[in-house]
Amino acid sequence: MAELDEKTRTELEAAAFRRLVDHLNGRPDVQNIDLMNLAGFCRNCLSNWYREAAEARGLPMTKDESRVAIYGMPYEEWKARHQGSASAEQLAAFDKNRPQH
Repeated sequence: MAELDEKTRTELEAAAFRRLVDHLNGRPDVQNIDLMNLAGFCRNCLSNWYREAAEARGLPMTKDESRVAIYGMPYEEWKARHQGSASAEQLAAFDKNRPQH
């Protein structure tokens, strides 16, 4: 593959990020705790990283605003619609593999 210029690389990364967010929005059955246990990050992590990137560019953003950008709706609404209770097994796996970020 040819070396990419910075603008093209950023555009490709942005497109991949948008596709990841769209994919996660299409899979509300995949719980955040499952993502954390398997991949070490979840939708909340993405929203935190999004907010941190905005703030690094001098763009103030609240936690609620960044969560809407990732969840496609207010977080409390998403939780009410999609989030179930974590099983004992899920909680045990999370305690064992708790991410350090």
